[in-house]
Amino acid sequence: MLNHSGSGNTRAGRITPRSRRSVAGLCTIALIAFGASLSASAASAHVVADGAGNATGTNTTSAVSSGTVHYVHTHGRTVRVETHGRFGVVVPHGARGHARPLDSGGLIYNGGPVEHNPTVYLVFWGSQWDSDGNGVQQYLQGFFGGLGGSGDDWSTIMTQYTDSSGAGPSFNGSVLGGTWVDDSSAAPDSASQSDIAAEAEVGAQHFGVSGPDADVFVVSPSGTSPDGFPNSGFCAWHDWNGTTAYTNMPYVLDAGSGCGADSVQNQLDGFSIVGGHEYAEAVTDPEPASGWVASDGEENGDLCAWQGLTALNLSTGSYAIQPTWSNNAGGCATSG
Repeated sequence: MLNHSGSGNTRAGRITPRSRRSVAGLCTIALIAFGASLSASAASAHVVADGAGNATGTNTTSAVSSGTVHYVHTHGRTVRVETHGRFGVVVPHGARGHARPLDSGGLIYNGGPVEHNPTVYLVFWGSQWDSDGNGVQQYLQGFFGGLGGSGDDWSTIMTQYTDSSGAGPSFNGSVLGGTWVDDSSAAPDSASQSDIAAEAEVGAQHFGVSGPDADVFVVSPSGTSPDGFPNSGFCAWHDWNGTTAYTNMPYVLDAGSGCGADSVQNQLDGFSIVGGHEYAEAVTDPEPASGWVASDGEENGDLCAWQGLTALNLSTGSYAIQPTWSNNAGGCATSG
């Protein structure tokens, strides 16, 4: 078992009061009712629908401007998370039916944060990871362990994307902040988005991290179907759970060549192609879609998906990658 800790959109009426006293009474009653409802929800495990209409294991949901709030009972406690949607979706190879144009007009800054010190935390979800004969854990640790270090001139493409302070991402060593195999129980067969967001929050708490620089990869084991994978039209996606950026990283080898297997070097290629795609997008848009996004809503990885696949030689080994969009180059680039 590996257990290495590192340092660490859904959017109401108006009430005219008869008197100050009636307003106070109404507010008090409403607050008591809300608190009772929340307490009852936290004490139970009712299955409700999330923002996409999918059955979830959450206790309750409520709509707020920043996203949909879920209270998920997991690991013996209730975890509050937000979901906003699937961002930076890696569509299976060939699913679009046509190649994207190489010139999109570029990425536009929307006023939100970027990652200044990108740090990836790998959470291998479920006791199923106690046995994986394909070496996926080692592969992903090697990939992210090498990114940010010597030989990585691919991550540096993102340094051009600064925030309102004028500061952008910097890479001064490995971006891997830690690895945790959460084998306290088996990962669910069909996790909802809110379940994945909650697992990311549990992982962030395990590492003691939060904020836009922390990027938690929730890596599901073989044979599971996180958010409908592989039948929901994606290989992976990323989002913001209210405290950290996170990525839904399914066991993409289960989808074969559609999610990158044997695209460049070997059957594990998809983990670095797809994982690198989501990593690059979280660096430039950790709280989607407030960072750097194209006019059509696509991010830097989306604009170059499945184009010009190649190998990136890092200090930890050679890994398959895709280009990412560079405003400076006016197109897809593999170095910068």
